[in-house]
Amino acid sequence: MQNSEAMALSAALLAAAGELTHRINEGVVARGFEGMRPAHGFAFTRLAPDGATVTELAAHLGVTKQAASQLVDEVVRKGYAERRDHPGDARARLIVLTERGWACTRAAEEAAAEVVGGWAELLGEGEVRVLGERLARIAPYGPIRPAW
Repeated sequence: MQNSEAMALSAALLAAAGELTHRINEGVVARGFEGMRPAHGFAFTRLAPDGATVTELAAHLGVTKQAASQLVDEVVRKGYAERRDHPGDARARLIVLTERGWACTRAAEEAAAEVVGGWAELLGEGEVRVLGERLARIAPYGPIRPAW
């Protein structure tokens, strides 16, 4: 593959990722979760399974602990997450999604399904499935983080 082809592919992937992020966020806001930004969604992907400490969230997002702490303060204030005692570390606090946070996450899943559904209309369901499989081989585990 020539350098120019590699750059064109890189640009296309970045554009698709940017458009997907934008459209998911629009869908979340349209479903009544006002004031949400893509950074919140990237944080929620780390918080969703079992919660995380501020330090773990900072590492996931690729930001400082102070920046992650500010984001946590914001989502706690908006009712999307709460701080709990950490079950394995008395010095740490675990940040977990509230029911409102889980509802927002479900809204993001619905919005993502709509976007990918549009891709299926354009490319065909089989091609979208193959695209997903191939991208999973390239970047199997993430992390899913913003490109600051």
